[in-house]
Amino acid sequence: MQPTNTLYYGDNLEVLRKHLADESIDLIYLDPPFNSNRDYNLLFKEQTGEPAQAQIKAFTDTWQWSERAYTEFCETCPMPQLVSLVQGFVNTLGRNDLTAYLVMMAPRLVELHRVLKPTGSLYLHCDPTASHYLKVMLDVIFGARNFKNEIVWKRDPAGKGGKRVSRQWPRDIDIILFYSKTDQHIFHQQYAPLTEEQKRAYRYEDERGRYKAVQRGNYSDAMWEKFRAEGRIHVSETGKEYLKYYLDEARATIGSVWGDIPGFGTRTASAERLGYPTQKPLALLERIIQASSHEGDIVLDPFCGCGTAVVAAQKLNRRWIGIDITHLAIALIKYRLGDMFDLKEGKDYQVIGEPTTESEARALAQQDRDEFQKWAIGLIPRARPFQSKKGADTGIDGVLYFKDDIKDPKKVVIQVKSGRVSVKDVRDFRGVMKREQATLGLFLTLKPPTKPMVREAEQVGDYITPLGNRRIPRLQIRTVGELLHGKGFEIPSAALLMGVAHAERVARKVDQATLEWE
Repeated sequence: MQPTNTLYYGDNLEVLRKHLADESIDLIYLDPPFNSNRDYNLLFKEQTGEPAQAQIKAFTDTWQWSERAYTEFCETCPMPQLVSLVQGFVNTLGRNDLTAYLVMMAPRLVELHRVLKPTGSLYLHCDPTASHYLKVMLDVIFGARNFKNEIVWKRDPAGKGGKRVSRQWPRDIDIILFYSKTDQHIFHQQYAPLTEEQKRAYRYEDERGRYKAVQRGNYSDAMWEKFRAEGRIHVSETGKEYLKYYLDEARATIGSVWGDIPGFGTRTASAERLGYPTQKPLALLERIIQASSHEGDIVLDPFCGCGTAVVAAQKLNRRWIGIDITHLAIALIKYRLGDMFDLKEGKDYQVIGEPTTESEARALAQQDRDEFQKWAIGLIPRARPFQSKKGADTGIDGVLYFKDDIKDPKKVVIQVKSGRVSVKDVRDFRGVMKREQATLGLFLTLKPPTKPMVREAEQVGDYITPLGNRRIPRLQIRTVGELLHGKGFEIPSAALLMGVAHAERVARKVDQATLEWE
């Protein structure tokens, strides 16, 4: 059995095939990005609350046609019907971004079906542009009889924040396709409080409280007499008997149109927002997890982004597995798990696929220097990558802020080096610190620093903390190996690091049946 409470860095198709066993997952939620026609940029806020000048590219939602991927899918897919369907899409729609996306999704949906338990369910969150194509693919993979619902999530319940588009209706809904593996799937009906309009139907009142009169329906004579003994029979003016249905026991069944969970266009929901482009409200994932799993079940999100499904599963006492192809996403989930639940990597959960040794770090640097840089910055608590708005090389790879007095936050600049380093690099970094008016400079390198580099760093002097008069070197050099072995940088007031948004702390348990705090 594969480990749970695990984050995987890597291509989810490879992770699914290599690490996840057949029929091992209870619930799958996925939100694969499509149709933004742009890079997804992770927008951080400056300490003033204003948008930052730098946006960090999290991933690119621009699907490009790959003949190789198409051929590989057609030759290796174990489902001939699905191959025929995808070939039909390509032949009728052409070789373009949409069909490239469908070719990417098809083998992943096959693997997700494989790992799902017979009692399991899958919820696919998608844009209306592609939802109908994905539904036909899911009909082939899961069987049309196992399609349960097309859920419409109205992101803007108040009708104020939908995206206005010229010459058409506002774009204010998402589609969630709900499929089960078999007819034996887990499902707990979800309920919501009655609206004021629904409450008005309870127009009668007795000593117990307000009620409405409902028809007898299929109740047996024995059950009806039981109701009579309990005083639950309402007799009309014409003498006809009805059942008293009391307001205090009434619940409204949640249907397939979800208009009670606001997206991030509202002020209330925005307080939860961490800055990740595909982030969904926690309440949305809580509803799905409550409905289609039990406590202790395993929840999988193969496109986990900033980890809302992961933290919802943790909050609701489920086990979880998250997969993402960017180190930036993995770093944000680690921060979020720490903020919300005080979870520690290696103790409460594990991360698979990220470098754990210097040799693995070197391999990542050789494979993808940009991803290495983002991963390395993630080793520094609360640091975030930095990217110039104009794309120019500023000599800054990362940044964080700390606050150790009542004055303005202090800036820390970070530079990451994966190749050869010399005293010139440190000298140039000194210039960056001066230009940026940075209190501290953190220089992170794969290779050990030379003695001249160490002496150059020492010449910058020390920062003396306002409280405690602690002396901290202003320019610090560490190797990746040192950080991996626990020798981190010296940064004041670690509890007040301000580089990445903090998630709201969760310290209470949610009741399974009522969704109310204990």
